[in-house]
Amino acid sequence: MMKKLLATAATLLLLGPIASFAQIGKVYDNLVLPSKILKSERKYAIYLPPDYETSGRSYPVLYLLHGSGDDQTGWVQFGEVLNISDKAIADGTATPMIIVMPDANTGRRGYFNDVKGDWNYEDFFFKELIPFVEKKYRTKTDKRSRAVAGLSMGGGGTFVYALHHPEMFSSACPLSAAAGPFSLEDAKKSLTRNNPNVADSAVTNYYNRQSVLALVNNMPDDQKKAVRWYIDCGDDDFLFEGNALVHIAMRKKEVPHEYRVRDGGHTWTYWRGSLPKVLGFVSDAFHQF
Repeated sequence: MMKKLLATAATLLLLGPIASFAQIGKVYDNLVLPSKILKSERKYAIYLPPDYETSGRSYPVLYLLHGSGDDQTGWVQFGEVLNISDKAIADGTATPMIIVMPDANTGRRGYFNDVKGDWNYEDFFFKELIPFVEKKYRTKTDKRSRAVAGLSMGGGGTFVYALHHPEMFSSACPLSAAAGPFSLEDAKKSLTRNNPNVADSAVTNYYNRQSVLALVNNMPDDQKKAVRWYIDCGDDDFLFEGNALVHIAMRKKEVPHEYRVRDGGHTWTYWRGSLPKVLGFVSDAFHQF
């Protein structure tokens, strides 16, 4: 009996150092912050890296946006953000980072300001969410240490946020992105569904502000290299055309970017495959190359 006990103790001693390295991060997916702009409490989820509670240091931040029909739990439940991020950090392919996943499904769906000006989600994101995160958590607060990524509707949000605010993000990674209206006519069709009497001037303003193609084509020369771009869309994705058109527009405009087309469709299987690549790409800027 004593020999068995000694053997068990020896095994535990051998396994101890190994187990100590098996650190895992933490995800909280039902947190809230108050919003004066949206006149409501807004939910968000957050991933904190494995050494967050013990290191005392500050971390870069990735804002990771969900798609239409999901909420702040989408990347947690279906995207497996905890396991994928922990593995990437453990492998050394990603640097430890905080990942913030806000809810853009409650109240009204989407990441943009409403054309009527009565639901300004983009204002909330930049004026309330980011300052809240940077006050509550140990984050680095310079441009180099922020990135944005997202899928589908969140891919559209990623494009527009980084094009509107290139001073805020070092990297942007739209996945299977909804790239917005491709023409003024498309913008008018989109707006008149809910706003039948919308003015032509409002349509033009909306198109220039929310169409990724318009934003790329109107990009000032001094902003071409302001953001590192990683664009990824499956070859069977129904949003493939929009992503290809943006890629072509960026090529013509000479905007440096990575463009990836892999086998797959508009599915979580595809996006789970994208996330490790996103984490590595944004880490290149976080690491300062």
